[in-house]
Amino acid sequence: MPKIMIIGGVPGSLIRFRGDLIRQWINLGYEVVAVSAPAPEVLEKELSVLGVTFKPIPLKRDQLNPFKDLIAILKLCKLIRMEKPEYIFAYTVKPVIFSAFCLNLLTNCKLYVMITGLGYAFSGKTIKQSLVKGLLTILYRYALKKSEVVFFQNKDDPVIFHDLKIITPKNKVVRVNGSGVNIDHYYYSEKSIDENTTFLLICRILKSKGVVEYFKAAEMIYSNHAGAVFNLVGPYHESPGKVERSELEKYSEEDYINYLGPVKDVRPYIERCAVYVLPSYYGEGTPRSILEAMSMGRPIITTDAPGCRETVEDGVNGFLVPVRNSEALAEAMERFILDPDLTRKMGKESRRIAEEKYDVHKVNKVIIEAMGLACDEVT
Repeated sequence: MPKIMIIGGVPGSLIRFRGDLIRQWINLGYEVVAVSAPAPEVLEKELSVLGVTFKPIPLKRDQLNPFKDLIAILKLCKLIRMEKPEYIFAYTVKPVIFSAFCLNLLTNCKLYVMITGLGYAFSGKTIKQSLVKGLLTILYRYALKKSEVVFFQNKDDPVIFHDLKIITPKNKVVRVNGSGVNIDHYYYSEKSIDENTTFLLICRILKSKGVVEYFKAAEMIYSNHAGAVFNLVGPYHESPGKVERSELEKYSEEDYINYLGPVKDVRPYIERCAVYVLPSYYGEGTPRSILEAMSMGRPIITTDAPGCRETVEDGVNGFLVPVRNSEALAEAMERFILDPDLTRKMGKESRRIAEEKYDVHKVNKVIIEAMGLACDEVT
């Protein structure tokens, strides 16, 4: 049985973002080995039930530590030598680069990589970000030379990679519509029009995700619309670009801001909101949280930035606003308060776009065909 090794940085993403793709590989007769940072026991069990063998390596997503990274590379090389996969599918920064370093150990293995956004290093102009960007540019050039196909999740990132000479005309580039979304799991739920409008943002608590702009826009709106509610869901990370705890606590003390922390299932929170908001300038691929909200029939307010702008037809299923602009964000949010019928109208359009463009089975079919796998059974 041919074997595919899928390598990601965060263990939870193997199920949430790649679960449907893994199922389709298995249905097509491929053995799947999943590799990531160590996973909780419950996640290992989920992968086992799926029919996946899980192998942890010591990956640190938000740290640059040459010694620890070298250990992770050596562990990954050992795994590849033991497992002997015919295909490697790697996504996120370190798995993509580390896989390329290991590839020389197994000449018959084909590497496929997915660029899931450019992230922290490419999203700002600090000295640290510039240094990290320079280093990643060199490493990406090496890694992508080793890959059979480079998958991108939006139209902006391949242009940036071409301008930086990370990719050349020799690279086979395929653009997919994000990670896709399971439109059955993220079911359509028409929102009833309530007296108080509830907004929702789901993200890691980073400045570049637009959390501070969300708080400031909420403050502006609440002064005129005291019934509005602003929910925030997501984990707090001690990582570069984090929102300071003092600032998070300051806004969380306000009656209209509800910081709900990380949750396992976001669907009940999306179902209870009227409008989904993501004011990101992080360097997204295509934000999965937006796709989930669209699939459940929620209008979207997001930034006119790479990855985010892909998801919104401005004025149809939501509004695009400039990055780092709390005033413009507040104006867009207020439109839904002043005209509640927009919620239902634009929410239906979000669901339509999700079905037509972002259905995970359509996205995965493109990936499977680009990998040259048998796809007659793919639906």
